[in-house]
Amino acid sequence: MKLTKVFVALTGASGSVYGLRLVEQLCLNGIEVTFTASCSGTQVCREETGLDLSGDPAKAAQRLYAHLEVETGLEMVHPDDLFCTAASGSAAPDAMIIAPCSMGTLARIACGISGNLIERAADVMIKERRPLLLVPRETPLSTIHLENMLRLSRAGVLMVPAMPAFYHQPESVIEMVDFVVGKVLDQLDVEHELYRRWGN
Repeated sequence: MKLTKVFVALTGASGSVYGLRLVEQLCLNGIEVTFTASCSGTQVCREETGLDLSGDPAKAAQRLYAHLEVETGLEMVHPDDLFCTAASGSAAPDAMIIAPCSMGTLARIACGISGNLIERAADVMIKERRPLLLVPRETPLSTIHLENMLRLSRAGVLMVPAMPAFYHQPESVIEMVDFVVGKVLDQLDVEHELYRRWGN
């Protein structure tokens, strides 16, 4: 299935750059992106990247456009906007990615709790059997974390943990980020040249 619409959410785990780089790559591939960030995700993003995603979504989207240096293909929505189309099974996006995904968000999704748009949209993807990818970023992992991930995996959710490889001999942080983002795009069959594949 060729992707045309993807919902990307950024939550409060460290690693905001993963979500931002992913949005950039999707937009550059001509894929329409609906984007949101949880309240804690907004705070972490500001701390880690200097990008302010708070306030009016339309104005935040303009700051995001400037930060990513893309011009089209992006809609930003409030994390509590349950009237967003991503919250409805009849208008669900082609795929959803939470990058980075905090263990709190992951746990609530695993328990079927839909307290905000991110959790509700994830619930929709699971019940509609559409691709849901989580990029968990935590270490060390507790038994509870692992059990929650296993529960979601059994429900069809794809886990792409933020674990960069080193066989391609990365020379910068962004090259390490690109490896993880590339792995996410691989799962969605989105073409990219973000990292050198094994044997090449």
